[in-house]
Amino acid sequence: MEKHSVARLLGAPPGYVGYEEGGYLTEAVRRRPYSVVLFDEIEKAHSDVFNVLLQILDDGRMTDGHGRTVDFKNTIIIMTSNVGSQWIQELGASQREEAERRVNDALRSAFKPEFLNRIDEIIIFQNLVPEQIGGIVEIQMDRLRKRLAERNISLILSDSAKAFLAEKGYDRIYGARPLKRAIQKYLENPLSMEILKGNIPDGSAVMADEEGDGILFSVG
Repeated sequence: MEKHSVARLLGAPPGYVGYEEGGYLTEAVRRRPYSVVLFDEIEKAHSDVFNVLLQILDDGRMTDGHGRTVDFKNTIIIMTSNVGSQWIQELGASQREEAERRVNDALRSAFKPEFLNRIDEIIIFQNLVPEQIGGIVEIQMDRLRKRLAERNISLILSDSAKAFLAEKGYDRIYGARPLKRAIQKYLENPLSMEILKGNIPDGSAVMADEEGDGILFSVG
């Protein structure tokens, strides 16, 4: 993250381009003070951004480019980081305590003590295991079913089809990140083609089952 990111977060000072727009962070919190603010991969932030965060975490407020005080006391700030994640990959759940110890050591090496001391809690996530992917498949299916409901189409996914998608969408290192692509490739795209061809008319009840290296659709 570059140095000018601070201006984007807080708003440009008077006379600079973007002054009227306000800052992405301060304007969002000013308008919606009861918010969850997420900083993804915080270790990549410029040191000036950390200075801003220190003030927010310490004082619970920040002054934007317009000179207005923005109250952060009702926000929840979440920061993610990949620092030390290699120990989670290498040691795994079987050596959880040792992995967490090494991750905490890596965090202390990467971030200043005054920053870490202002964080209420550090949560270390373990890798997802294949048995957990099925639940994520169901979450994705609920989203798809809501879209299909607009055409009064219902979708039933067999256990074997769910297991097939979970297998195709799981990666030991990246967890469930490939799952969305797998669902789109093996389920959503073929299903859309069948709808466009007229093989699945509005009001249909569709059963999706595994067949070979793909998903077979049948209309009830």
